[in-house]
Amino acid sequence: MKTKKIFYTALIMALPFVWTSCSDILDVQPNDVITKENFYKTESDFQAATGPLYNKVWFDFNDKFYYGLGDGRSDNLYAPYSDYVYPFTDLTETGLTGPLVSAWASLYNVVQQSNNVIIGISGSPLSDAVKNKYIAEARFMRGTAYWYLTSLWGDVIISTDPRELVKNPIVNKNPMKDVYEFAMRDLEYAAKYLPEQAGQSGRLTRYAAFGMLSRVYLSYSGVSDNPNSGTRNQEYLDLAKKAAEKVINAGPYRLMDNYADLFKVENNNNTESMFALQWVPNGDYGVNNTQQAYFALGSDITGDDAAWGYWTRASYNILQEYESKDARRKSTWMGDDDFYPEINKSNGGYTVDHSKDFLTVKKGVVGSTKDNPKTTRMNSGLNTYMLRLGEIYLNYAEAALGNNATTADALAISGVNKLRVRAGLDPKTTLTYADIIHERRVELCMEGQYWYDLVRRAYYKQQEVINYVTAQNRGTITPILYDTATNTVSVDASKSSSPRAIGVIDATIFELPYPESELVQNPLLRENPVPYKFTEERIKDLF
Repeated sequence: MKTKKIFYTALIMALPFVWTSCSDILDVQPNDVITKENFYKTESDFQAATGPLYNKVWFDFNDKFYYGLGDGRSDNLYAPYSDYVYPFTDLTETGLTGPLVSAWASLYNVVQQSNNVIIGISGSPLSDAVKNKYIAEARFMRGTAYWYLTSLWGDVIISTDPRELVKNPIVNKNPMKDVYEFAMRDLEYAAKYLPEQAGQSGRLTRYAAFGMLSRVYLSYSGVSDNPNSGTRNQEYLDLAKKAAEKVINAGPYRLMDNYADLFKVENNNNTESMFALQWVPNGDYGVNNTQQAYFALGSDITGDDAAWGYWTRASYNILQEYESKDARRKSTWMGDDDFYPEINKSNGGYTVDHSKDFLTVKKGVVGSTKDNPKTTRMNSGLNTYMLRLGEIYLNYAEAALGNNATTADALAISGVNKLRVRAGLDPKTTLTYADIIHERRVELCMEGQYWYDLVRRAYYKQQEVINYVTAQNRGTITPILYDTATNTVSVDASKSSSPRAIGVIDATIFELPYPESELVQNPLLRENPVPYKFTEERIKDLF
């Protein structure tokens, strides 16, 4: 797909390809005859139309940007020879950086596919009760995509009808506050109309929408005209707390007993998973999860030549975060002498044997097709977590902390301690922001989240985050010695450091540049944003 034509090629018709789609539906042009006359007549049509919202349209976001931005830009991960990671880690990306351009295109594909589904279902003769459920599914996806877009680029274009963009693709962008409100309206609608229980394994429930709302409310609580105000809006902190509490107390989700089990193919759509991208086992390119190929240390793991992860490594900064008994480190990063029974099963398992001076990625690395038949070359078969219960406990804790220095909120303490005890760590009796952000970083490491945590903090404590990023000392690849038995890292004084050029660290790092191709196609992206005209009221009866 040509990204310079994102607003055209994203105008796709949701045809009946669900989990097993191998067709390139993103290249199908709009066809009103098919939409109005031959489709959206049954609930099965609705299921088929919403199916690609769980994989195809997210592919270019998941392929490299998910972790390159979320973990590379936050300095959990560095890969000095991978141009899909180091521009973000080094803060040197431009409007021509490939994964950035692809992510913009992918997120707008989510938006426009969702729009087409909403329009198609709205015109269906089926009952409102049936239609609302699937419109809610599409609005969840659209709202989530807009949360990513505004978290990354700030002011972006709000679109609800791709046909209007066909007529005129040169349109004004909308201010970040309006984009946040648009995302919240979508997710509030989803929370009202999605079902209590998933109708099909891997599909959304209303509690997934409450969970995503807890994330979005929490982000928005810090947005103001003063990025160094030091405080957050209590109304939205309370909403974030209520939304998370709804999930914890009423939702169907439960923590897995073993953290490592979260990242095994056989545990896709487990009790902790709230929204995950559903990749097709043995599926064609575009509906496959490619991440293992970029992470795996060698062909003895994958059983083929798609194993390019030797230089994709844990940063010194992230390795300093792990407490000595934290089991999450081994499930996230491969250290020397670590043993994984689920990999290379036919030979009794896999023991890491490379060096004590670096760690490569484990999370997302599942082994070969001999280890699991759902895994093939460049397709791990593993779902991609977009939202899971572990995050909701942390969202609740951060909202409960609010503008205070500490919290002893019982539900906040209980939730964080469930994560810590599962990881083999001692429980806490009170929580500070430092406690919570530490747990977020290690619990969700390599799940594409930590940069957004820093952006959220920068909405109201921008200089603090600038100082934090500066102190990460990204310009030096520190030679390390790592003890996997104790999770302790130290500097290897016998080796010299490798300096890298790092971009300027100031307020500009919190918004990405627009893709150059988009600026050429739509010069209004360079102009000031124009307020969005909302046409519906906020839903007020969710809590």
